[in-house]
Amino acid sequence: MSWWMEESIRMIQTNLRETDAAMDPVGLMDDLDALSANVLMVNAGGIFAFYPSELEHQYVTPFLQNDLVGTLTELAHRRGKRIIVRFDFSKAHESLFERHPEWFYRTREGRAVNYRGIMHTCVNGHYQQKVSLEIIGEVLARYPVDGIFFNMFGYQHWDYSGNHYGPCCCGNCRRRFREMYGRDLEDYDENGGTLQREYAEFCERTTREMLRNIRDFVKKDHPHVAISTYHTEGVDLVRSESNTSLKRPLPKWLYAASENVASVEGGWDDKRSSCCSINAVDLPYRFTGVSVHETEIRLYEALAQGSVLDFCIIGTFPDYPDASNLPAVRRIFRFQQENESVFNDLNPIADVLLVKPESGAARGEYSGLFKILKEKHILFEVVARERLIPRLEKEKRARVLLLPGIGRLTERERGLLERKQRAGLRIAATGGALAEDAESLRALFGIRELKRLPDAESAYFEADGEGLAGIPEGRRWIVAPGPCWAAVSEPDVVGRLRGIEAATFGPPERAYGHARSEAFDAVSIRRSGAGSGVYYGWQPGEWYGRYGWQDHKEAFAALLEDGLDGGWTLKSDAPPSVEAFLHRVGDGDLLLQCLNLSGFDGMTYHEALPIGPLTFTIGSDVLPRADKRQAAGAPGIPTGTRLYEASSLMSGKAASVRRTAEGLSVTLERLERYEAMRIREAPSE
Repeated sequence: MSWWMEESIRMIQTNLRETDAAMDPVGLMDDLDALSANVLMVNAGGIFAFYPSELEHQYVTPFLQNDLVGTLTELAHRRGKRIIVRFDFSKAHESLFERHPEWFYRTREGRAVNYRGIMHTCVNGHYQQKVSLEIIGEVLARYPVDGIFFNMFGYQHWDYSGNHYGPCCCGNCRRRFREMYGRDLEDYDENGGTLQREYAEFCERTTREMLRNIRDFVKKDHPHVAISTYHTEGVDLVRSESNTSLKRPLPKWLYAASENVASVEGGWDDKRSSCCSINAVDLPYRFTGVSVHETEIRLYEALAQGSVLDFCIIGTFPDYPDASNLPAVRRIFRFQQENESVFNDLNPIADVLLVKPESGAARGEYSGLFKILKEKHILFEVVARERLIPRLEKEKRARVLLLPGIGRLTERERGLLERKQRAGLRIAATGGALAEDAESLRALFGIRELKRLPDAESAYFEADGEGLAGIPEGRRWIVAPGPCWAAVSEPDVVGRLRGIEAATFGPPERAYGHARSEAFDAVSIRRSGAGSGVYYGWQPGEWYGRYGWQDHKEAFAALLEDGLDGGWTLKSDAPPSVEAFLHRVGDGDLLLQCLNLSGFDGMTYHEALPIGPLTFTIGSDVLPRADKRQAAGAPGIPTGTRLYEASSLMSGKAASVRRTAEGLSVTLERLERYEAMRIREAPSE
């Protein structure tokens, strides 16, 4: 197996400025040692070369005094570290533009983009298609690096100041687009007009093609070299970022690192997620870091999933004016180092597979469901839409598949889902999912026709008599802000949450007239073999993510669990601000991890408030071998018998465990920021 799949990775990226070419390499290695980092990511080529390139088209920074890449590679390996070198081919020095203007990006009006002497290049130009491979080849031939990373790979329509230029209309792009679609790229209207689908597909196809070309070029002679960028095609380490921006709408996304990691780890067995914690508060403010509490959450969310620990600053440590986050980075890196045998061998336990849509229009529904599942402590994995079939074909344990806003299924996907459903899988769809796919609606949910209801304020769902856990006693109606979809279903479909039709709401004297709908149930449920289909004719994820109303979360979760034999694997009295993870260590012990998110208020990350005691009950079917030897409750083994023990990886202290009829109860007396409890068989007496 490749090194990036086998080893723990604690990576520091020093995003070098051209003036850093004269840095102290030994000092950098000392800084990495102090942080317990074992991988360095550092600039090599593209915009500037940080090595003495002999290539005509690779501009070398004038601040280079020695061979920085060569020296860092030698020093890293001497100290037992890996080195990944960074390239950025999205731009090039303006001197290259003067010689080869045809290699560069052009607006619709034919203008190039010159940002402070650095020019935007084009994916379809000779520079990215051919010269980039020459530069990569020169570096790999000279230096035994362990990986290569590409910054800003693909089509760049914006500059660093946020100016938008639209699609590249250079001769190369126009020619390729015409060859692929028979249309002129200049006809593209990015404001919701013509060629939207074609241009998005054009960008994706040509980007994937270039990544495959790079992979073939690199792996032919250097199979040990990891390839990394912000894409999955042809990549070994899928990079993402947990970052902030002053221009981004609030609230901040609390689960940024969790979601970035999960969306890769749940779909690919041959790739690994590398979610970089960007220290800077924003690109214009690179020299001041985010709150230490935010940094801790990002790194712990990656750690808890057995993923790469990845942290980035601009420049070098002696020149960087904000060291406030480094103690937290050091502490978390060192904790992983001390427990490598555990974090290198984590296998997630999941009841639910949450499909991540390809369409940006459905991302709000997906993100809201992600948040709901986290807050309800429901164990789940994320599966990228493109990986649905390979993941389902090997899946043996998950009990629920969630389809948030997925437009349609392929015939092969529908056939596989039907077989899995008959074998016991519960398939749930939300957010207008499959509205374009009548065959899948009928096959999986027994829906003959799906109609989007007219948007109307003041509509509700009827909760009275439904027995929904979490809905306040005495609350008869749940707000339904829309949009909603009404299903015309087969006779064996059962409706839940009957709609309450909209009526006038003002003036107060005219706020009446609501009637129970005769044709709309918010949820439709049908049994199919050993499984079932649950269709939510509304947007629980979108609504909860936008409005934060508990009713939507609780109604969604209650009906998702209703009728599941034994309920969820993990049950807890922990508040929603505790993020829980449950993994198997190898094929034996369990690792229960808890992350305290209580200091977050939607805008600011404060210090977490200590919480406890917290109780977690783990279902019997996932416990280590003790139950196979002798089940609790059997003759002579009363409930409460100690067959297991749990101890903290943080402190080494034991936690209280108790065998119950539902499984194993573990009590954590106090949770500060993070805790990891290893659960194993108790030694035989």
